[in-house]
Amino acid sequence: MTADGIDVRNPRIVSAVKLHRAAQRRKTGLFLAEGANSVTAALETGRVRELFYSAAAATREHELIAGAAAQGVRTTLVSDRAAQALGETVTPPGLVAVCETLDVEPAAILAAEPRMLAVPVEMADPGNAGTLIRVVDAVGGDGVLLAGDSVDPHNGKCVRAAAGSLFHVPIARSRDVGATLDDIAAAGITILATAANGEVELDEADELFTGPVAWLFGNEAHGLDPVVAARADHRVRIPIRGRAESLNLATAASICLYANSRVRYRQQ
Repeated sequence: MTADGIDVRNPRIVSAVKLHRAAQRRKTGLFLAEGANSVTAALETGRVRELFYSAAAATREHELIAGAAAQGVRTTLVSDRAAQALGETVTPPGLVAVCETLDVEPAAILAAEPRMLAVPVEMADPGNAGTLIRVVDAVGGDGVLLAGDSVDPHNGKCVRAAAGSLFHVPIARSRDVGATLDDIAAAGITILATAANGEVELDEADELFTGPVAWLFGNEAHGLDPVVAARADHRVRIPIRGRAESLNLATAASICLYANSRVRYRQQ
């Protein structure tokens, strides 16, 4: 290690950089959280194994780094080249935590008697996944259950888009969509699917939100498979009163989850 910190060839940096790959995350049970928001949230959960920081980050985030060290987290100064390798953005923040992965079992989420769940089906875009997790956190949702062949929530783009919320909301994954829907229904949760031609308009759906609800959101490119949408108790449409043809997934999910949250918290 030099006065500028350990360099990109250091074995610890090499091992951490490998966590950009999904296969390595699965193998090790570790992932990277980049930036002050994500690192702060990760430290609050006690899931940080190691914290790397650049000289610039040491000046900017000295309290955060000192707090991590006080928790017993190994904190290490790295060179600018190493910080660049650890980051995935054009201008990396120079603050990266190696964290334990966050997956919980779907059964654990359902056993907690959730009142509002998001269930993205075949979600492919990590940025959308992170945004959805952040929205669920913001509206007081109880979990995200990624169903089917969905993105890894520990993907760097997802972690950044979630802006710390990844550590606040229980997240589970299930490859079997049909079994997932069976389990949700067996837990007594009403299943709602977003659909452009849904029979229930969101403005008229308040009564559906008085009990526990799981929202199905479809793939960004193709929406929900009709077979999956048919499994829902109700299909809900968002009224579009302007000239927009449609809404993207993250926007539609935000609107639906807020509408649900408004009714839920008004009851309390």
